Amino acid sequence: MRAFLGLGSNLGDRAHYLGEAISALGSPLTEVMATSRIYETEPWGLMNQPLYWNQVIEVETSLEPLELLGVCQQIENQLGRERKVHWGPRTIDIDLLIYDNRFSKSEKLILPHPYLEERAFVLAPLREIAPELVLTSGRSISEVYGEGKVHPLVI
Repeated sequence: MRAFLGLGSNLGDRAHYLGEAISALGSPLTEVMATSRIYETEPWGLMNQPLYWNQVIEVETSLEPLELLGVCQQIENQLGRERKVHWGPRTIDIDLLIYDNRFSKSEKLILPHPYLEERAFVLAPLREIAPELVLTSGRSISEVYGEGKVHPLVI
């Protein structure tokens, strides 16, 4: 199945955490197919925190959505993510944005991600690696820009 994951980091060596997360996601059950550039973005929600570095990756996976979510959370924990403040600073955040054309609305997982079409820091890198994507709202990714400022980094 085709899935898109949003990655973000705003603590410590942000490039290191993003790279480690991408490496950890590659496995016999999940293959990384595409990786966007890194974008520097303003925080979402809690504003008084360092700037984020964000990326979106496309994966092919044989894992079911909740299994993939579990892998993402395990990687976050291994990379020192602490869940102290909602929308607060973090070493790494891995969000399951889209999983094939599936919808889910459970306590553990909402698909597609509930803020997908509102966040420029997800839409810009997603548009870069999947310009043909049609969102579940029926709109093309090329029509949706979301809120916030995003700046591609040259690293």
